Amino acid sequence: MGCNTSSEAKNEKNNQNEQKAQNNENKANNATEEKNKEGVKSEEQAATKIQAAFRGHRTRKSMSMKAAKQEPCKPEPVPTKAELEAEFKSDDKELCHAATKIQASFRGHQARKETQAQKEKEKQDKEDIEKIDLTDPDLNKAATKIQASFRGHKVRKDVPN
Repeated sequence: MGCNTSSEAKNEKNNQNEQKAQNNENKANNATEEKNKEGVKSEEQAATKIQAAFRGHRTRKSMSMKAAKQEPCKPEPVPTKAELEAEFKSDDKELCHAATKIQASFRGHQARKETQAQKEKEKQDKEDIEKIDLTDPDLNKAATKIQASFRGHKVRKDVPN
């Protein structure tokens, strides 16, 4: 193995060229695989969007068909007092307890609603009072007029007839 003959040198060059070619093919294959993976992902996303749109269309269509098939709803007749008394016995403790619970929860709901409305009104009134410009001369004239009217009323009330 002392010296390379021309055939050995050729073989060595061929091996190197083959390795380079294989490396280039591997790189190209990897790039192609990555592109294919990205393509598959985008195809899957596109398919998912199409399926979702079709399902929505199908659901909306079935809902509209159901609505078209239904006849206009007639309100149920209000039961008479006799019908209610026949259906619900007044000595049924469970029924009375349930009715009491419903009434209590509704009254609590009403009270909370009224309290919230009252708090909002008080907050609004407070904001309105804070917005008043106390340096306004018209405001001072109006306050003086009110005070004078009240003092006159008070004097007339205190004077005996």
